[in-house]
Amino acid sequence: MTPEGDSNENVIRILFLGDVMGEPGRKTVAALLPSLKEELGADFVVVNGENIAGGRGITPKLAIGLMRAGAAVVTTGDHVWDQKEILPWFAEEPRLLRPLNYPSGAPGRGSIVLETKKGKVGVINVQGRTFMKMLLDNPFETILPVVEEIRRETSVIFVDMHAETTSEKAALAHFLDGRVSAVVGTHTHVQTADERILPNGTAFLTDAGMCGPVHSCIGMDVTAAIARFTTLLPSENYGAHGPAKLCGVLVEVEIASGRALRIERVQRMGPDN
Repeated sequence: MTPEGDSNENVIRILFLGDVMGEPGRKTVAALLPSLKEELGADFVVVNGENIAGGRGITPKLAIGLMRAGAAVVTTGDHVWDQKEILPWFAEEPRLLRPLNYPSGAPGRGSIVLETKKGKVGVINVQGRTFMKMLLDNPFETILPVVEEIRRETSVIFVDMHAETTSEKAALAHFLDGRVSAVVGTHTHVQTADERILPNGTAFLTDAGMCGPVHSCIGMDVTAAIARFTTLLPSENYGAHGPAKLCGVLVEVEIASGRALRIERVQRMGPDN
C-alpha cells in the first residue's frame, strides 16, 4: 500500500480492525492504532468493538476510548446489548453502530455516512443468521435499501458482516458486488487468508480476525475453554491475558466509482510482546 504522504485525492484508504477482545485487545489498539494509521496512510478507520468489555459487549467509556485512538466508526455484533449501560448511549452517539437488521424499535442505527477530507464514506453493520443465537431480519433483504440510499450520497461504502459461517459472508459479498466498496467479515476472531477483489469491484475478506490475546481460544482463557470441551459441564468463560496481536485489513478505494483497487491483511504484535 502507498504510505501516507501520497497526495492522490482520487483514492481513499480504509483501515478496519477486527473484534477488539477485552483488556489486552483495547490496550493494543490504543497503543498501535495512531502510528499504524500514519504508517499505512489510512484516511478512515473502522473498528469492531463488540467484545471490548471483557469479551462481552461494549460500554460508552470503552467506545469513546476507541474513537480517541482513531476510530471514526465503531461497529458491533451479537454481543452488542451485553452491557446494559450502552443502550441509552446509542441515542447520543451515531458513530457507534449496531447490526442493521435488528427489528424496528431497537436502539441505535446500523449505518452512517461521515464526511472526510476526501469526501463522504458510508459504513454499514449487518449480522448473519446461520448458527447465530439470535435470528434477526434477513440481512440480504434489509441491506439493499440502505445501500441504495447511501449511494445517493457516496459510492464509497464499507460493510462489516458479523456472521458465523464463511458461506453466508461470501454470499453477501457476492450479492453486493459492485454495489459497495468492501465487505469484511467479523465474529470468528480468526483472520482468514482469502482477501480478494470480486469481479465487479468489491473487496472481500471472510474474517478480519481479532485484536486480542494470542495464547487463547478466540480470546477466552484456554483452561476454561478446555474444561468446557472435556467435561461438557457449565463453567465460567472469561477473557485471556498475555501477549496480544492486532488484526485487520486495509482497503484502497477509488473515490469516484467506489471500486476497490487493493485489499491487504494487517497484523501487528502489541508493544509489550
